[in-house]
Amino acid sequence: MQYKFILNDLETTQRLAKGIAQVIVPNFVVSLSGNLGAGKTTLTREVLRNLGITGSIKSPTFTLVEPYQLPDYTLYHFDLYRFSDPEEWFDAGFDEYFSVPQVSFIEWAEKAQGLIPQIDWQITISFKHNLRELIIDSLTITGDTCLTKLINSDVI
Repeated sequence: MQYKFILNDLETTQRLAKGIAQVIVPNFVVSLSGNLGAGKTTLTREVLRNLGITGSIKSPTFTLVEPYQLPDYTLYHFDLYRFSDPEEWFDAGFDEYFSVPQVSFIEWAEKAQGLIPQIDWQITISFKHNLRELIIDSLTITGDTCLTKLINSDVI
């Protein structure tokens, strides 16, 4: 299942992030792809804000992962941009993060392709005609269910 969103401005991105925050469930994995500056971190930051995270929400560009404790699970925001070898996924111990209830947003997931547990949504953000185009490809049954809820929500 696939759905395309046009993000005209930050407000549109914030509304989409609110919808995503409402439909994701524990043990959900989101892969984020797009050029530098496409909006991967901005989208993740807005999802976190809609989940109740306050204060500074840092980009994990240098730390590789930032954890955020929520009542029912931990949300991990990964940034694999600096990976030069997919095996760094195991070297960093990231495979162990998936043994507890979690939601993971993984920027540059293609740099650890084949090593990341089942991805529910592949989000691709690109620029088309001076607008951001965001495509969600659902890759699992859970992903399909969540995407259907998002499409049918009154948020977007």
